[in-house]
Amino acid sequence: MKEVRIGLIGLGGMASVHAEQLSRVEGASIRAICDRDAARVAEWGDKLGIGENARYFEPEHLIREADVDAVLSITPNNVHYDIIRLCLVHGMPIMTEKPFTRTFAEAKALMDLSAQHPTTCMVGFSYRYTPSYRMARELIRSGRIGTVRHVFLQYLQQWGGPLFDTKMNWRLDRSITGTGTLGDLGSHMIDAARFLIGEPTETSALMSNLIAEREDPATGKPVAVDIDDFAAFTAVLEPGVPAVFQTSRNAYGSNNQFEITVFGDVGTLRMGWEYGDKLIWTRPDAEGKPATEELEVPERYRLQQMQDFVDLVRGTVREETGTLRDGYLNQLALEAVERSWRSKTTVKLADVEAGFSAADALEV
Repeated sequence: MKEVRIGLIGLGGMASVHAEQLSRVEGASIRAICDRDAARVAEWGDKLGIGENARYFEPEHLIREADVDAVLSITPNNVHYDIIRLCLVHGMPIMTEKPFTRTFAEAKALMDLSAQHPTTCMVGFSYRYTPSYRMARELIRSGRIGTVRHVFLQYLQQWGGPLFDTKMNWRLDRSITGTGTLGDLGSHMIDAARFLIGEPTETSALMSNLIAEREDPATGKPVAVDIDDFAAFTAVLEPGVPAVFQTSRNAYGSNNQFEITVFGDVGTLRMGWEYGDKLIWTRPDAEGKPATEELEVPERYRLQQMQDFVDLVRGTVREETGTLRDGYLNQLALEAVERSWRSKTTVKLADVEAGFSAADALEV
């Protein structure tokens, strides 16, 4: 078994989650770390037993110099583009967090660059590893619920609501995130719709900024918030399935309420992060009446995200793994949603892609 040595870029809160999962993957370990916060680098280096020569403060230095086989990038959105670009140019396999980039221009530039530098890139659409979602995908594809007629997805959190007195932070800063809850939570909903059903072809959207000011923790003074913290949109998914999406950071009582309902001719599937490993299936009973049961998801649908990444670096490619192209198509859908909201019209994704001009392109 090939030993896989990982370079970890970004040592914030989510890094601990991924590092813990990686510690349970046989034959894989973190061998180099990077963050611009020297105290974090020292803390993580001491904790993992990483020597001074494998502690970095700039991503490019780790990507170019570290003795590693792949990079795990757990960073704010504004540095996704440059880290992925560097990994492509230097042939370094990478797993990056979602959303893929801040903007479609960044995503398009990376997609074009990957044609000249076809480096392994995985995008961390973590809900692809929820066992109930994986089981539902197989049931849908095998026709067990008949023709899919429509889909409902919602992803609700409460932390942005007034009672939580949330201060200004990077997730609320457009220059860092690109969009607000749309990119943060909506990207997961779009990916789940693509994963379970098919590609979105058009969308019509509503986006709102529910809390226009928040306290700057550095100064104690109010500052303007210029991103969405509520978004709702409809889409048509190939092959013509209507879908309804809503997401909010102001949903009091919702901790991490990501729910999906898929309605078919002869069955309905309900799943959600807060349901645990249960898949709720409604289908006709012996008398032809709707009957609902909770299915325990079998072991074969379980796969850890870090295991999938390590396997990908080793050369095992799974059809359901989120790739650079998945990240690009997700960003295309996010762009269409935002354009629909701004123009107050239905937007076709093909028109967004075809209308992207050389003037919009980034230098890479």
